[in-house]
Amino acid sequence: MTGVSRLANEAWEAMFRAQATLAREFEYEGDWGGFPPREYGVLYALAGAKDGLRITDLIDDALLTQAGVSRLVARMEKRGLVERRPDPDDARACRIVLTAEGREVQRRLGRAHARHVTTAMTRALTREQLETLRELGRALVAAAHHTKAPTRNTA
Repeated sequence: MTGVSRLANEAWEAMFRAQATLAREFEYEGDWGGFPPREYGVLYALAGAKDGLRITDLIDDALLTQAGVSRLVARMEKRGLVERRPDPDDARACRIVLTAEGREVQRRLGRAHARHVTTAMTRALTREQLETLRELGRALVAAAHHTKAPTRNTA
């Protein structure tokens, strides 16, 4: 392995372990108010989409599989958090949008989650390091979008 290859792999491993460690902390120690963290992920994705999202867009945004998102949306719809609306751009599709209750739940859970994220991220990193991490993450995502393969349906 070359020096750059080794460094790239070590950097990936460090980033992966940090993300997995924090995700586990947020899942088990977070204040989710009885909602699974995956539901919050869908609520969060929808909060930024004024006209809602198609299921395929939710898959990318919430980082779940087709089957996982479909089941999750169905459960959330039964609980009154989201609703399906016709897609004005495609008569065969629908858009998932937050209901008023879903928006309130997202805001409440989001405030608690934001406090937890702030605590976790600032206990080890300075402001400058957080800015660098933000820019590095954005650069990796942007580069991945240029080479993105089609989403695979893995249930």
